[in-house]
Amino acid sequence: MTTASITENLVYNENKPAVTKLMETSTTKEIRILMRKGQLMKEHTAPFPIVVSLFKGSVDFGVNGEIQQLKKGDLIALKENVPHDLLCTEDCIIRLSLSKLDTVKRVESVA
Repeated sequence: MTTASITENLVYNENKPAVTKLMETSTTKEIRILMRKGQLMKEHTAPFPIVVSLFKGSVDFGVNGEIQQLKKGDLIALKENVPHDLLCTEDCIIRLSLSKLDTVKRVESVA
């Protein structure tokens, strides 16, 4: 059994989103992204499907030029290779579920 907390030991970066791998299972990597209001994750794609869950705050989630306003409790799933970006509009805690074949380093490179 593996456990982790999405809401404990929060350390926000002032200049860019903070990316932390919380756990790895046999099929996924569970990542926490902490963003301050105004921080941006520039447009990027993921090589495998992803699920984004917003635990706190709000984000303008851009998908193919269309903005989805995500708030606490919202989830969004994307297929692989879909261009997307995130603009934090209220300090937030995000859970990102990645394929085990994907890398945390890729996420850090767009943070």
